[in-house]
Amino acid sequence: MNSANYVDELVDELRTIDIPVSDKMWQTGLACVGMSYVFGAWGALCTPAERKKRYGYNPSHTTILSSCQVLRSDNPKSSCKGCKWFPNEERTRCWDCRGFEEWLYGQFGIDLEGQGATSQWNSKKNWCVKSDDMSAIPQNVIVSVFIKKDGSMSHTGFYLNGETLECSNGVQHFAPMKKNRWTHWAVSYALANDLNKEEKPADPPAEDDTQVLPVLKKGDKGEKVKELQNKLLALGYKLPKYGVDGSFGNETKAAVERFQRDWGIPVSGIVDEETWERLLTAPERPVFYTVTITRLLEDQADEIIAKYGGTKTKEE
Repeated sequence: MNSANYVDELVDELRTIDIPVSDKMWQTGLACVGMSYVFGAWGALCTPAERKKRYGYNPSHTTILSSCQVLRSDNPKSSCKGCKWFPNEERTRCWDCRGFEEWLYGQFGIDLEGQGATSQWNSKKNWCVKSDDMSAIPQNVIVSVFIKKDGSMSHTGFYLNGETLECSNGVQHFAPMKKNRWTHWAVSYALANDLNKEEKPADPPAEDDTQVLPVLKKGDKGEKVKELQNKLLALGYKLPKYGVDGSFGNETKAAVERFQRDWGIPVSGIVDEETWERLLTAPERPVFYTVTITRLLEDQADEIIAKYGGTKTKEE
Protein backbone atom coordinates (compact mmCIF):
# COMPACT_ATOMS: atom_id res chain seq x y z
CA MET A 1 0.00 0.00 0.00
CA ASN A 2 1.26 3.49 -0.85
CA SER A 3 1.68 6.22 1.73
CA ALA A 4 -0.02 9.62 1.71
CA ASN A 5 3.34 11.24 0.91
CA TYR A 6 3.77 8.99 -2.12
CA VAL A 7 0.33 9.94 -3.43
CA ASP A 8 0.93 13.64 -2.78
CA GLU A 9 4.18 13.51 -4.75
CA LEU A 10 2.42 11.66 -7.57
CA VAL A 11 -0.29 14.34 -7.72
CA ASP A 12 2.35 17.10 -7.85
CA GLU A 13 4.02 15.31 -10.77
CA LEU A 14 0.77 14.63 -12.63
CA ARG A 15 -0.25 18.28 -12.42
CA THR A 16 2.77 19.17 -14.57
CA ILE A 17 2.09 16.56 -17.27
CA ASP A 18 0.02 17.34 -20.37
CA ILE A 19 -2.41 14.41 -20.35
CA PRO A 20 -6.21 14.36 -19.92
CA VAL A 21 -7.44 15.15 -16.41
CA SER A 22 -9.32 11.85 -16.42
CA ASP A 23 -6.02 9.96 -16.75
CA LYS A 24 -4.48 12.00 -13.94
CA MET A 25 -7.41 11.28 -11.64
CA TRP A 26 -7.41 7.57 -12.45
CA GLN A 27 -3.68 7.18 -11.78
CA THR A 28 -4.12 8.98 -8.46
CA GLY A 29 -7.11 6.85 -7.48
CA LEU A 30 -5.24 3.63 -8.26
CA ALA A 31 -2.37 4.82 -6.06
CA CYS A 32 -4.83 5.05 -3.15
CA VAL A 33 -6.09 1.44 -3.40
CA GLY A 34 -6.04 -0.24 0.00
CA MET A 35 -6.37 2.92 2.06
CA SER A 36 -9.09 2.80 4.70
CA TYR A 37 -12.81 3.56 4.83
CA VAL A 38 -13.90 5.81 7.70
CA PHE A 39 -17.46 7.13 7.62
CA GLY A 40 -17.51 10.91 7.41
CA ALA A 41 -13.79 11.22 6.52
CA TRP A 42 -12.70 13.30 3.53
CA GLY A 43 -9.03 12.45 2.99
CA ALA A 44 -7.43 13.29 6.33
CA LEU A 45 -4.45 11.27 7.47
CA CYS A 46 -5.51 7.98 9.06
CA THR A 47 -4.59 8.45 12.72
CA PRO A 48 -6.19 7.32 15.99
CA ALA A 49 -7.09 10.95 16.71
CA GLU A 50 -8.86 11.35 13.35
CA ARG A 51 -10.77 8.09 13.83
CA LYS A 52 -11.79 9.08 17.36
CA LYS A 53 -13.07 12.42 16.08
CA ARG A 54 -15.08 10.81 13.27
CA TYR A 55 -16.51 8.26 15.69
CA GLY A 56 -17.67 11.14 17.88
CA TYR A 57 -19.66 12.45 14.92
CA ASN A 58 -20.95 9.02 13.85
CA PRO A 59 -21.08 6.67 16.88
CA SER A 60 -23.23 4.06 15.15
CA HIS A 61 -20.27 3.26 12.88
CA THR A 62 -18.39 1.20 15.46
CA THR A 63 -15.85 -0.08 12.91
CA ILE A 64 -14.27 3.39 12.94
CA LEU A 65 -12.83 2.42 16.33
CA SER A 66 -12.74 -1.37 16.10
CA SER A 67 -10.62 -1.27 12.93
CA CYS A 68 -7.95 0.78 14.71
CA GLN A 69 -5.48 -1.30 16.70
CA VAL A 70 -4.67 1.66 18.97
CA LEU A 71 -8.26 2.56 19.88
CA ARG A 72 -9.35 -1.04 20.47
CA SER A 73 -6.34 -1.77 22.68
CA ASP A 74 -6.35 -1.57 26.49
CA ASN A 75 -2.64 -0.79 26.43
CA PRO A 76 -2.08 2.98 26.73
CA LYS A 77 1.31 2.57 25.05
CA SER A 78 -0.08 0.90 21.93
CA SER A 79 0.88 2.46 18.60
CA CYS A 80 0.15 2.27 14.90
CA LYS A 81 3.29 0.25 14.25
CA GLY A 82 2.43 -2.91 12.34
CA CYS A 83 -1.00 -1.65 11.19
CA LYS A 84 -1.71 -2.31 7.51
CA TRP A 85 -2.70 1.37 7.18
CA PHE A 86 0.71 2.45 8.51
CA PRO A 87 3.04 0.87 5.91
CA ASN A 88 6.72 1.38 6.63
CA GLU A 89 5.57 3.63 9.47
CA GLU A 90 4.14 6.18 7.03
CA ARG A 91 0.62 7.59 7.20
CA THR A 92 -2.10 6.80 4.68
CA ARG A 93 -5.44 8.59 4.25
CA CYS A 94 -9.05 7.70 5.04
CA TRP A 95 -12.39 8.50 3.39
CA ASP A 96 -15.97 7.45 2.99
CA CYS A 97 -17.37 7.10 -0.54
CA ARG A 98 -18.44 10.74 -0.88
CA GLY A 99 -15.24 11.99 0.70
CA PHE A 100 -13.12 9.96 -1.72
CA GLU A 101 -15.05 11.37 -4.67
CA GLU A 102 -14.69 14.99 -3.57
CA TRP A 103 -11.03 14.55 -2.58
CA LEU A 104 -10.01 12.99 -5.91
CA TYR A 105 -11.75 15.67 -7.97
CA GLY A 106 -10.25 18.34 -5.74
CA GLN A 107 -6.67 17.22 -6.37
CA PHE A 108 -7.02 18.59 -9.90
CA GLY A 109 -9.00 21.74 -9.14
CA ILE A 110 -12.52 20.38 -9.63
CA ASP A 111 -15.01 21.46 -6.95
CA LEU A 112 -18.19 19.50 -6.33
CA GLU A 113 -21.28 21.21 -4.94
CA GLY A 114 -23.13 19.27 -2.22
CA GLN A 115 -22.10 17.48 0.95
CA GLY A 116 -23.57 14.06 0.12
CA ALA A 117 -24.01 11.73 -2.81
CA THR A 118 -27.64 12.77 -3.33
CA SER A 119 -26.97 16.51 -3.17
CA GLN A 120 -23.95 16.11 -5.47
CA TRP A 121 -26.08 14.22 -7.98
CA ASN A 122 -28.88 16.80 -7.81
CA SER A 123 -26.67 19.85 -8.32
CA LYS A 124 -26.94 21.40 -11.79
CA LYS A 125 -23.48 22.93 -11.35
CA ASN A 126 -21.65 19.60 -11.15
CA TRP A 127 -22.49 17.67 -14.32
CA CYS A 128 -22.50 18.30 -18.05
CA VAL A 129 -24.35 15.04 -18.70
CA LYS A 130 -25.90 12.35 -16.50
CA SER A 131 -28.23 9.39 -16.92
CA ASP A 132 -29.72 6.25 -15.41
CA ASP A 133 -28.96 4.30 -18.61
CA MET A 134 -25.86 2.33 -17.67
CA SER A 135 -25.60 0.95 -21.20
CA ALA A 136 -24.84 4.49 -22.42
CA ILE A 137 -22.03 5.24 -19.98
CA PRO A 138 -19.25 7.21 -21.76
CA GLN A 139 -15.77 5.85 -22.35
CA ASN A 140 -12.31 7.48 -22.16
CA VAL A 141 -13.43 9.89 -19.43
CA ILE A 142 -13.73 9.65 -15.65
CA VAL A 143 -17.39 9.06 -14.81
CA SER A 144 -18.96 9.36 -11.36
CA VAL A 145 -21.22 6.37 -10.78
CA PHE A 146 -23.98 6.13 -8.19
CA ILE A 147 -26.25 3.59 -6.53
CA LYS A 148 -29.80 4.85 -6.04
CA LYS A 149 -31.73 3.20 -3.21
CA ASP A 150 -35.01 4.22 -1.57
CA GLY A 151 -35.12 7.52 -3.45
CA SER A 152 -31.60 8.72 -2.67
CA MET A 153 -28.03 8.05 -3.75
CA SER A 154 -26.61 5.63 -1.18
CA HIS A 155 -23.12 5.18 -2.68
CA THR A 156 -20.79 6.71 -5.24
CA GLY A 157 -17.55 5.83 -7.01
CA PHE A 158 -15.62 6.25 -10.28
CA TYR A 159 -15.74 4.46 -13.64
CA LEU A 160 -13.26 4.43 -16.52
CA ASN A 161 -13.41 2.08 -19.51
CA GLY A 162 -15.04 -0.88 -17.80
CA GLU A 163 -13.24 -0.55 -14.45
CA THR A 164 -14.30 1.09 -11.18
CA LEU A 165 -12.72 2.68 -8.13
CA GLU A 166 -14.71 3.14 -4.94
CA CYS A 167 -14.22 3.62 -1.22
CA SER A 168 -16.47 1.02 0.37
CA ASN A 169 -14.36 -1.55 2.19
CA GLY A 170 -11.39 0.75 1.85
CA VAL A 171 -10.41 2.06 -1.59
CA GLN A 172 -11.08 -0.77 -4.04
CA HIS A 173 -10.36 -1.28 -7.72
CA PHE A 174 -12.57 -3.63 -9.72
CA ALA A 175 -11.47 -4.68 -13.21
CA PRO A 176 -13.82 -5.50 -14.75
CA MET A 177 -16.46 -3.54 -12.87
CA LYS A 178 -19.12 -5.36 -10.85
CA LYS A 179 -22.09 -5.73 -13.18
CA ASN A 180 -25.54 -4.51 -12.10
CA ARG A 181 -24.06 -2.72 -9.06
CA TRP A 182 -24.37 0.87 -10.28
CA THR A 183 -27.63 2.56 -11.31
CA HIS A 184 -26.69 6.10 -12.46
CA TRP A 185 -23.73 7.95 -13.93
CA ALA A 186 -22.60 11.55 -14.46
CA VAL A 187 -19.68 13.45 -16.02
CA SER A 188 -18.30 16.64 -14.50
CA TYR A 189 -18.47 19.88 -16.48
CA ALA A 190 -14.73 20.16 -15.85
CA LEU A 191 -14.18 16.94 -17.80
CA ALA A 192 -16.36 17.84 -20.79
CA ASN A 193 -13.29 18.13 -23.01
CA ASP A 194 -12.35 14.52 -22.18
CA LEU A 195 -15.63 13.25 -23.63
CA ASN A 196 -15.65 11.78 -27.12
CA LYS A 197 -16.85 14.40 -29.58
CA GLU A 198 -20.06 12.57 -30.34
CA GLU A 199 -20.85 12.39 -26.63
CA LYS A 200 -20.06 15.98 -25.71
CA PRO A 201 -23.28 17.91 -25.06
CA ALA A 202 -23.79 21.31 -26.67
CA ASP A 203 -26.01 22.67 -23.90
CA PRO A 204 -26.34 22.24 -20.13
CA PRO A 205 -28.43 19.24 -19.10
CA ALA A 206 -32.18 19.53 -18.87
CA GLU A 207 -34.03 19.04 -15.63
CA ASP A 208 -34.21 15.42 -14.52
CA ASP A 209 -36.92 13.78 -12.49
CA THR A 210 -34.77 13.12 -9.42
CA GLN A 211 -36.78 13.88 -6.30
CA VAL A 212 -35.69 17.10 -4.57
CA LEU A 213 -36.56 17.04 -0.91
CA PRO A 214 -37.82 20.38 0.45
CA VAL A 215 -36.40 22.29 3.39
CA LEU A 216 -38.76 21.75 6.31
CA LYS A 217 -39.13 23.93 9.41
CA LYS A 218 -41.52 24.67 12.24
CA GLY A 219 -44.97 25.58 10.93
CA ASP A 220 -44.80 23.43 7.80
CA LYS A 221 -47.51 20.84 7.14
CA GLY A 222 -48.14 18.05 4.64
CA GLU A 223 -46.98 14.70 3.36
CA LYS A 224 -43.28 15.58 3.45
CA VAL A 225 -43.60 16.40 7.14
CA LYS A 226 -45.20 12.97 7.66
CA GLU A 227 -42.29 11.39 5.77
CA LEU A 228 -39.89 13.23 8.08
CA GLN A 229 -41.79 12.14 11.19
CA ASN A 230 -41.90 8.50 10.08
CA LYS A 231 -38.14 8.55 9.46
CA LEU A 232 -37.46 10.07 12.88
CA LEU A 233 -39.59 7.40 14.56
CA ALA A 234 -37.85 4.63 12.59
CA LEU A 235 -34.50 5.90 13.89
CA GLY A 236 -35.71 5.92 17.49
CA TYR A 237 -36.54 9.62 17.91
CA LYS A 238 -39.86 9.63 19.74
CA LEU A 239 -42.87 11.86 19.06
CA PRO A 240 -44.95 10.81 22.08
CA LYS A 241 -47.66 13.46 22.07
CA TYR A 242 -48.63 14.04 18.44
CA GLY A 243 -46.91 11.27 16.47
CA VAL A 244 -47.16 11.34 12.67
CA ASP A 245 -49.66 14.15 12.25
CA GLY A 246 -48.10 15.97 9.29
CA SER A 247 -47.59 19.13 11.33
CA PHE A 248 -44.08 20.42 12.09
CA GLY A 249 -44.50 21.65 15.66
CA ASN A 250 -42.32 21.96 18.75
CA GLU A 251 -42.23 18.18 19.27
CA THR A 252 -40.98 17.48 15.75
CA LYS A 253 -38.51 20.38 15.97
CA ALA A 254 -37.07 18.98 19.20
CA ALA A 255 -36.67 15.51 17.62
CA VAL A 256 -34.90 17.04 14.60
CA GLU A 257 -32.54 18.94 16.91
CA ARG A 258 -31.70 15.74 18.80
CA PHE A 259 -30.98 13.96 15.52
CA GLN A 260 -28.76 16.81 14.31
CA ARG A 261 -26.86 16.86 17.59
CA ASP A 262 -26.37 13.08 17.53
CA TRP A 263 -25.05 13.08 13.97
CA GLY A 264 -22.74 16.10 14.16
CA ILE A 265 -24.95 18.39 12.05
CA PRO A 266 -25.32 22.10 12.99
CA VAL A 267 -28.32 22.16 15.35
CA SER A 268 -30.96 24.40 13.79
CA GLY A 269 -34.19 22.41 14.01
CA ILE A 270 -34.51 22.94 10.25
CA VAL A 271 -34.44 19.92 7.93
CA ASP A 272 -32.08 21.14 5.23
CA GLU A 273 -30.27 19.18 2.52
CA GLU A 274 -27.57 17.86 4.85
CA THR A 275 -30.12 16.74 7.44
CA TRP A 276 -32.20 14.95 4.80
CA GLU A 277 -29.03 13.24 3.54
CA ARG A 278 -28.22 11.88 6.98
CA LEU A 279 -31.84 10.93 7.72
CA LEU A 280 -32.10 8.90 4.52
CA THR A 281 -28.78 7.12 4.94
CA ALA A 282 -28.61 6.60 8.70
CA PRO A 283 -28.68 2.80 9.28
CA GLU A 284 -29.92 2.98 12.84
CA ARG A 285 -29.94 5.24 15.83
CA PRO A 286 -26.59 5.33 17.66
CA VAL A 287 -26.29 3.62 21.04
CA PHE A 288 -25.38 6.14 23.73
CA TYR A 289 -23.76 5.72 27.12
CA THR A 290 -23.54 7.86 30.22
CA VAL A 291 -20.06 8.25 31.66
CA THR A 292 -19.45 9.40 35.25
CA ILE A 293 -16.03 10.90 35.93
CA THR A 294 -15.00 11.43 39.55
CA ARG A 295 -12.36 13.57 41.28
CA LEU A 296 -12.14 16.41 38.81
CA LEU A 297 -11.28 19.97 39.69
CA GLU A 298 -14.09 22.43 39.05
CA ASP A 299 -12.48 23.99 35.98
CA GLN A 300 -11.87 20.52 34.52
CA ALA A 301 -15.50 19.56 35.10
CA ASP A 302 -16.71 22.83 33.55
CA GLU A 303 -14.52 22.26 30.47
CA ILE A 304 -15.94 18.76 29.90
CA ILE A 305 -19.53 19.93 30.38
CA ALA A 306 -19.00 22.81 27.96
CA LYS A 307 -17.78 20.38 25.29
CA TYR A 308 -20.03 17.35 25.82
CA GLY A 309 -22.89 18.50 28.05
CA GLY A 310 -23.89 17.03 31.37
CA THR A 311 -24.05 18.06 35.02
CA LYS A 312 -21.61 18.18 37.93
CA THR A 313 -22.03 17.32 41.61
CA LYS A 314 -19.68 18.43 44.34
CA GLU A 315 -17.99 15.51 46.10
CA GLU A 316 -18.10 15.45 49.88
